Parts: sequence; C-alpha cells; structure tokens
Amino acid sequence: MRKQYSANLKAQLVLEVLKEEKALSQIASEQGVHPNQLRRWKSQAIDGLPNVFADEQRATRELKAAHERELDELYTEIGRLTTQLAWLKKKSGLDAVER
Repeated sequence: MRKQYSANLKAQLVLEVLKEEKALSQIASEQGVHPNQLRRWKSQAIDGLPNVFADEQRATRELKAAHERELDELYTEIGRLTTQLAWLKKKSGLDAVER
C-alpha cells in the first residue's frame, strides 16, 4: 500500500527543501520520504507558483464584478421604488399637498 501525504505536509517539506538549510537527502531520511518524491513535490510547487498569484487576481476581478452587479441591481431597485412612490403620491393626492 502506498503512503499518502497531506497537502500541508508536502508544502512544509517543500519549504524546508527550498530554505536549503539541510540537504534534500537529509530531509528525506528524517521524514521517511524518498528524495525523488521531494524533488517531484519541489518541482510541482515551483511550477504552480504563478497560478497562486493568477488565482488571487482572478478572485479580485470576480469580487469586483459581483460588487458592480449588486450595485447595478440596487440602483435599479431604487429607481423602481422612486417611480412607484411618485406614482402613488400622484394618485393619492399627496403630491399636490406638498407643493
């Protein structure tokens, strides 16, 4: 049966490898992970780094777009309610009293 490692453990080990305070083989033997596996994880982490920042920018754009949609909906609702209020005032005769 193959060992399965959590994403947090993989990230922690890759960070330790990137610090270069210890040799990769030393980290591998201390953690019971094959050195080739650590190399693979390190490579995956480095290859995936640009996506971390792209995802952050995409999330910001999506949040901004959602905010703009909500703002448009609210202004539409304000316009609709203002029109209804004016119509009701006119029909009830309150409009003439205020003038």
